[in-house]
Amino acid sequence: MAQLRARILVSGVVQGVNFRAYARQVAHHQGLCGWVRNRADGKVEAVVEGEASALQGFIGWCRHGPPTAHVSDVQVTWEPYQGEFQAFVIRG
Repeated sequence: MAQLRARILVSGVVQGVNFRAYARQVAHHQGLCGWVRNRADGKVEAVVEGEASALQGFIGWCRHGPPTAHVSDVQVTWEPYQGEFQAFVIRG
């Protein structure tokens, strides 16, 4: 299976709603590696690596997020796969 990497920016009411914790659970369930963090501009950013179908599932989840989130936009930038991650973690 093809390994891909995506940088994802999620906008809306996505901080203070456990977005990162849910994202970690979804990524783990999908077998993805990478990280997720809150940004100073109110967005959530993630860099995720794994199989194409798993990444598409994760991106699909990001379009609505956890129950208390209100996602207004999801931007995805595809990057070359690097294989640098061993797990999916929450960063500051």
